[in-house]
Parts: sequence; C-alpha cells; structure tokens
Amino acid sequence: MASENIIEEKKQGQALITEQKDDNSKLLFIESFGCQMNLNDSEIVASILADEGFNTTSHLEDADLVLVNTCSIREKAEQTIRKRLQKYNRVKRINPNMKIGVLGCMAERLKTKFLEEEKMVDLVVGPDAYRDLPNLVREVESGKDAINVILSKEETYGDVSPVRLNTNGVSAFISITRGCDNMCTFCVVPFTRGRERSRDPQSIIKEAQDLWDKGYKEITLLGQNVDSYLWYGGGLKKDLKNASEIAQATAIDFAHLLEIVAITLPKMRIRFATSNPQDMRINVLHSMAKHDNICKYIHLPVQTGSSRMLERMNRQHTREEYIKLIDEIHEILPECAISQDMIAGFCGETEQDHKDTLSLMEYVKYDFGFMFAYSERPGTPAAKRMEDDIPMETKKRRLSEIINLQQKHGLYRMKQFVGKTVEILIEGNSKKSDEHWMGRNSQNAVAVFPKGNEKIGNLVMVKIKDCTSATLIGTRI
Repeated sequence: MASENIIEEKKQGQALITEQKDDNSKLLFIESFGCQMNLNDSEIVASILADEGFNTTSHLEDADLVLVNTCSIREKAEQTIRKRLQKYNRVKRINPNMKIGVLGCMAERLKTKFLEEEKMVDLVVGPDAYRDLPNLVREVESGKDAINVILSKEETYGDVSPVRLNTNGVSAFISITRGCDNMCTFCVVPFTRGRERSRDPQSIIKEAQDLWDKGYKEITLLGQNVDSYLWYGGGLKKDLKNASEIAQATAIDFAHLLEIVAITLPKMRIRFATSNPQDMRINVLHSMAKHDNICKYIHLPVQTGSSRMLERMNRQHTREEYIKLIDEIHEILPECAISQDMIAGFCGETEQDHKDTLSLMEYVKYDFGFMFAYSERPGTPAAKRMEDDIPMETKKRRLSEIINLQQKHGLYRMKQFVGKTVEILIEGNSKKSDEHWMGRNSQNAVAVFPKGNEKIGNLVMVKIKDCTSATLIGTRI
C-alpha cells in the first residue's frame, strides 16, 4: 500500500534495524525489497536469528551476515537486487568473513543459480524455509554453501513473534495467509510462494493484542489474497454474536476474521491488503461498514480494463463484474477509497484494450495506483504460452497515459477532503518540516498539519484546508 497517489515502481529496499539484545555477539544486516509481505517476512527472519545470537545493524560494513529479501514480480526488481548483491560482494572483499544470503521469491525462483553459476552468495533460502536458517547459517559458517527452497503446504510462521524492524511504533503488519492459488498468467507468486494457506485466527488475535499492549495503534492484515482466508477449527456452527463465539466457529472466513479483530481491539485501526476482485465477498464490505475501526480503504487490483485481456490474464472475472463490485463498494461504503494495480502492454494488448483500461479508470476514479509496464517473468504461463509482442515504446506510452490519468483522478479524490474535518493517526514528522506532523486518515490519504502538544500515535481531528495530488494540508481542530 502506498500513501502517494501514483506509484510507478517500488524503487528501493529498506535496511532494517531494531532493538538489540545485550548478549548477542553477531551482527545481521537485512534489506528487504518488494511487497509488504517481504517486510513482514524480514521481521520473522530477524526474530529467528535473534535466538541464534544475531543483533541487527544498519551498517553493512560491520555485518557478519548480510541477507537480502527479494522480489521476483518484475524484471526491474531483480535487476535492482543483483546490483545490491554486487555491492555486498565489494564490501565482502574488505571483510572476507562476511556471509551473504538471498531470501524470498528470487531465491525460490533461481534456486542454485546464485550458488553455482554466479557465485554471488553463500546462502539461498526460500520463503517457507526460514525456520531452517539457524542450521543453514551454521553450515555456511563451517565453510559450506547452504540452500533450502522447499515450498510448504502448511507453513504460516504463526507461532513466531516477529521482531518489529525500523518501526515507527504506530503501525505494524500481521500476516494472515501465505501463498496464492490464483494462477494469473503474468504472475510468478504461486511458483515462488506456493499454495495458499491460512493462519490460525487465535494466533492472529494474540499477535494483534501484543501489538496493542506495546503501544501500536494500527495493524495491516497481510496476504497475497486476504479474501481467500479460511480457517477450519473446532466448535459448532451457530450464529456469531461476539468475538468469542466467532473464534469458536467451525469455519472462519475473512469477513469473520475482520470482525474478530475489530471486536477484540475496538480502538486499534485495522487495514488489510491485498484483495482479489474474484474472491471479495459482500460480507467483507458489511464488516467494514459495521466497525468504525476498520479503515475505509480497499486495494483492489484489476490489471486491465479489458475483459479480453482479463481472460488472457486468467483473472477469473470480467470488466462488468469488476464494475459491479465497485458499485457495491460505493453503495455499502460511500466514503471508501479504492486503489488499483495496472499493467500496461500485456501480451496481445491492442489499442482498444488500452482504451478500455483508461475508460475503466475514468469510471472508478481511483484514489491511488500502482502502475507498471509488463515484463515477462520466466516460468509463468504467459512466458510459456504467449508472445511478449508489445514494443517497449508502446508499453511506455500506454503506461504514461495511465499514470497521467491516475494523477488527475488522485487530485480529484484528494480535493474531496478539502473543507472537511478528518481523523488522522500521527505517524511521525513531515518529510519536509519538523514543525509539522504527518499521518493518514481512514482512506489512507497522507495529511500534514502544524504541531501542537500531540504525540506520535495520537488520533487527532484535522480540518483540511488544501491539498496536492499526494498530500492533504490542514490544521488541528
């Protein structure tokens, strides 16, 4: 999720640091690229390695172990990670005892290539093998290369308490599902993260409660497809009247999970990502409408506005079905913000298909957007069966048109807040001025306003006076 209206590419990793354990003697530098799930996975990795004597550091040169948590969803992301590995290896020439490892989706996709062909790393670990890190690190320390990229049908890390890395102390991620069963033809995720599986709701509640007890004010429930969340447990099927009854139900879907968390922690702000249009159910919208602490924001990727292209992408819904869902969202949640993912120039995309995307954007007028030119990912159905036949110049032109239209719509949506009073959760200082606070409203729009006696983590009412396409500007009431 993003606080800007337009995201063309996620351009940088995040070197993650946290509190130190006094008795730990080794230093871990971990950098994460890609989605929020990767950031949360890095927190799980830091927790597992903290028990093995590693403190995290923000200084690459001091590290005994350097890990990069990788993204394979686009070619540009992989190119960025290769450049980081080159930098790590330059530092390793000065510190030859340093060990370097690749985690995440790129590790799963390329497997032994890093070890055997490129000689860039000592350690390769897939997303489902982080529990094996202590053994793998010991192998590396003994002078061996180590690899574990086996995918699991059960692993959720539900019993691992993540170490919160580079946190603002206000917002945190909680993973509720892993993997994906939707075989979109352009997407590598099912091959790098495996089959979809859901986490025990009791462990989710426990983690959320622990975050509240530690002073956090907002959580984001994460999954490749949160709407597919489904947990089967003990108990009888019955009407669900409160959190304890819901938690004992035979089956808990995503709408019920939202209700559990909202009821258990009525003052905690709750967000979620990401939703798949073909799996989102109306009961999720009703749960959002019922509970004020569930933020009124949905990231609803569509990728294209053309039904023909949706079929080629194996998206399992049509343009018309997507529009119907948008209409239902606005009917049940009139103030809900909606963001999109769009791919420009997928295999076989015609000018009419592109115009269909632009016309869908005109209909919805998204608040925010994540937009990309299509890049073929090896091993995906599209790479195996379809020709990447759209010239790069055409992809760039279409992407530019999508971005420009999103900028127009983003400004339109931001202007709707001008003159209104909105509730803002303070996350920290404004990037441009230490005299101003920065926070977000329920709709995920960033707001800045002059400081008073407030503190980070406070909820404040702010009168919006002006805006840009990315920021609301106001004063506290």
